[in-house]
Amino acid sequence: MYDKERGLYIAHSAKGALSITGKMANRHGLIAGATGTGKTVTLQVMAETFCQAGVPCFMADMKGDLSGISQVGQMSGFIEKRLPEFGLESPEFQACPVRFYDVYGEQGHPMRATVSQMGPQLLSRLLMLNEVQDGVLNIVFRIADERGLLIDDLKDLRSMLDYVAQHAKEYTTRYGNISTATVGAIQRALLQLENQGADKFFGLPAFDIHDLMATEGGKGVMSVLAADKLMLQPKLYSTFLLWLLSELYTTLPEVGDLPQPKLVFFFDEAHMLFDGTSKALLDKIEQVIRLIRSKGVGIYFVTQSPTDIPENILGQLGNRVQHALRAYTPKDQKAVKTAADTFRANPDFKTDEAIMQLETGEALVSFLDEKGAPSVVERAKILFPLSQIGAISEAQRSSIIRQSIIFGKYDKAVDRESAFEQLLAASEQQSQEAEEVAEEATAPKEKGSKAEKSKPTIINKVMKSVLTAVTSTLAALLGTYVSNKVSGKTSKSRTSTKEKVVKNATSAATRTITRELTRDILGNLVK
Repeated sequence: MYDKERGLYIAHSAKGALSITGKMANRHGLIAGATGTGKTVTLQVMAETFCQAGVPCFMADMKGDLSGISQVGQMSGFIEKRLPEFGLESPEFQACPVRFYDVYGEQGHPMRATVSQMGPQLLSRLLMLNEVQDGVLNIVFRIADERGLLIDDLKDLRSMLDYVAQHAKEYTTRYGNISTATVGAIQRALLQLENQGADKFFGLPAFDIHDLMATEGGKGVMSVLAADKLMLQPKLYSTFLLWLLSELYTTLPEVGDLPQPKLVFFFDEAHMLFDGTSKALLDKIEQVIRLIRSKGVGIYFVTQSPTDIPENILGQLGNRVQHALRAYTPKDQKAVKTAADTFRANPDFKTDEAIMQLETGEALVSFLDEKGAPSVVERAKILFPLSQIGAISEAQRSSIIRQSIIFGKYDKAVDRESAFEQLLAASEQQSQEAEEVAEEATAPKEKGSKAEKSKPTIINKVMKSVLTAVTSTLAALLGTYVSNKVSGKTSKSRTSTKEKVVKNATSAATRTITRELTRDILGNLVK
């Protein structure tokens, strides 16, 4: 709980109250302990203490338990028994303003990001690509930038991969080899990602991280992410939260050490962030965690053992709460020793022994002092929450979602004109142009067919010429016959005259036919 005298009051030891120093709250922290030792309750106590101080928080709710922070707590026999231990008489139970979020949009406001915002590095980790595949993915993003193509969702990325594969020869000399096999492997990885429901995460409207830093009535708003389904896809869960941290880092201005942080980020099941992470990405995570505190953001990792956190990052976690650990195997004993070595020793007890003796709700606590130095570790009892412990009903959740000030801002997906639509339009235009070229190429054949269709016209003309010639010949023969009758010439002279007439008529017909055929043939050739 928060008050002016005790500040961010979290736990109580034999020596008194243990509080987080406000201006050191952005120096990050760790909540560790075995399953069932009270980590979730400690997270809730910390979150609502920050809330009362006006500091907004973001937390992932793995089992739905943290949703109770939205409801007023109630007195119980257990709490009543512990009141004297904390020097309290009648606690003021209160709820925190809450906004529920869900990557899948089922139990809260959707949280989306575009593929371009995620970037090739985080996306490569999400897809578990090898070095060669990662290189091709970077090429795809570079080409999209050069062509001004927006990659909003997975269908945009698929279209870009298909485009790059089809034009691989154009880009190979500039960026390196792009094989269809590698592109196919990335496409298969995208299919697996879609089957996990990632297609609901990628798209528009993209989430505005400034919505995480809201206050209501002087209290910090608690942003609770429903993660019971999301945690079943550990790569998507860790990559999403890492993207969120990266967005905070790149968007927020430098503010240094404020009296209190602008935002506190609780990363539950933190080991998922580091499992299977490449050295390059691990260095990036370390850089973000080291530098984001200057943006006024504190990160608190929640996990079972400090050994789940890489040493370089573990050394940056100044505010620590260590719940009980069990040491049944040599590996467990090593984890206990590692956890003990991270604390500033207390001469009153042995830290490694105390870790194994802690009861539920009890922890070893060490917070940074005003100068940024870790305090001597104390064995203490964590405060009880003033809000409800445990999950709320679906009706209560729905009511809170509908009454939220951001209700409707992210709930409806938007599909603007991006790479998929632009590449599809370009492909259709190319197909249309190809059809026009094909039509022009087939045009001469069509003219030839017309010429063939005109052949009956030529034949008709020839037949007409023949008939004209025959008619003329018959007329000449008839005229000769009449003349001979009138003049009384002999049959011999008639025969001679007939032969001459026929010969002349035949020659005339031949000349007429030849002339007509030549004219028609030459005319069609000229056409």
